Amino acid sequence: MYPAAGALPPFDADQALRLARETFAIEAAALLGLSERLDGRFAQAVQKMLQIPGRVVVMGMGKSGHVGRKIAATLASTGTPAMFVHPAEASHGDLGMVTAHDVVLAISNSGESAELTAILPVLKRLGAPLIAITGNAQSSLARHADVALDCSVEREACPLNLAPTASTTAQLAMGDALAVALLDARGFRAEDFARSHPGGALGRKLLTHVSDIMRSGDQVPRVLAQASFSELMREMSAKGAGAAAVVDGEQRVLGIFTDGDLRRRIEAGADLRGTTAEQVMHPRARTIASDALAVDAATLMEAHSITSVLVVDGQSRLVGMVHIGDLMRAKVI
Repeated sequence: MYPAAGALPPFDADQALRLARETFAIEAAALLGLSERLDGRFAQAVQKMLQIPGRVVVMGMGKSGHVGRKIAATLASTGTPAMFVHPAEASHGDLGMVTAHDVVLAISNSGESAELTAILPVLKRLGAPLIAITGNAQSSLARHADVALDCSVEREACPLNLAPTASTTAQLAMGDALAVALLDARGFRAEDFARSHPGGALGRKLLTHVSDIMRSGDQVPRVLAQASFSELMREMSAKGAGAAAVVDGEQRVLGIFTDGDLRRRIEAGADLRGTTAEQVMHPRARTIASDALAVDAATLMEAHSITSVLVVDGQSRLVGMVHIGDLMRAKVI
């Protein structure tokens, strides 16, 4: 029974800070111990996960189950097909999700969770390899496992040494270690990660190409080299990009004229009324290919302190323009 709110002792901030630091110290020591005990069984577990044609089926009860869900999600997002199956539900039909082509990753600190140990004989008959993450090397789970990974901790961070704290941190770290070793063995790349995270910031950066966001056709401000300065200004105003490309008769890029160029020429006192686009343009326009990543366009803009990049084909013909606003709307930057 919980004490009533009014019966709580006065809050001790120093005690809270002391316990927090003690928790960090206990859990850090647990992870250090985990690292020191790591041996060839870890490599065996990674190899089994690599060799199976099916999925990694993660199981665990209680807090170990919560950890298991996170491990399954991490594996799946880093190139190892995985799913979580609740041991209690497995006893009532969900065991049909597991096949002999899968490997089971079972998590239990005690290694004696009743719901988990109840299905161990069935898993063995099924023929699915069993990898255990447990803090008890003599447990039923460890004895049934093809590979048992030692996740024991000296004590929990809980002052009562009861609530799973250091032990679940150790389980989580072991799961992360497996995922990292597997992604390295598979040659998993940042591009692969992005494909499984298309909605995230990394996915947008690695999957969005210039062609996906560039302005094209009539949206691209452009004038011929012999266009008058007035025509150049009208084109820039009409398209609202703060710049206009200067091209020849075959649409090859000759240069660019921007709001910044206009400001600098006015500040210098230049008379622009009788000039042509070719006379006032900046001849070294920054360009990029349409199949380049949009993040590369952002990098180009940042490197040269510009707000627009012209998109060209293999013959330097103008096919589009990317403005910094386009990158922001696509959430690339």
